[in-house]
Amino acid sequence: MSEKLKVLILNGSPRTNGNTSIAVREMETVFKNEDISTETIQLGTKDIRGCIACGKCSSLGKCVFDDIVNEIAPKFEEADGLVVASPVYYASANATLIACLDRLFYSTHFDKRMKVGASVVCARRGGLSSTFDELNKYFTIAQMPIASSQYWNSIHGRAAGEAEMDEEGKQTMRVLARNMAFLMKSIALGKEQFGLPETEAWMPTHFIR
Repeated sequence: MSEKLKVLILNGSPRTNGNTSIAVREMETVFKNEDISTETIQLGTKDIRGCIACGKCSSLGKCVFDDIVNEIAPKFEEADGLVVASPVYYASANATLIACLDRLFYSTHFDKRMKVGASVVCARRGGLSSTFDELNKYFTIAQMPIASSQYWNSIHGRAAGEAEMDEEGKQTMRVLARNMAFLMKSIALGKEQFGLPETEAWMPTHFIR
């Protein structure tokens, strides 16, 4: 591998240095030890509107709303892995993060195949599994392999800093980062030797009653 691998981390929490950040920091430490560069963007504090399905991105090559989504796009293109982290609201991810991901994945047309994805969720108690599943759907529609851990990628905490007491949750994040690093390194070597999988022309099929 000639170039250093890169991971882009999108933190959907509106609270800087909150419990979601504790999970992210556990991963950042592992990536540093694995000689993988990281960039973390705090999205939850941004003003990001949702997609309006205007279709302008097909001709512009970017979203018609020129905000942080278009700033993130080239970083995503350059990255070998993407971590998406969110607190849980009503058994779902932060709405700001979802607005960003909808537009980011839909408006970008670069090849996302074999970029490794990982979702991370944080909650006081419930809604973790449904949020975890929600975030993974962005990866699976883009042919991105998903990194897994020893447990679903979740950590618990309500008040700021409580996630520091979730030793199993923090360990889950470290195992996730190590597995993600291994996948990215393995895929990089595989691409050098075998290239990417063969593609087929898309065959869109619509179902109308």
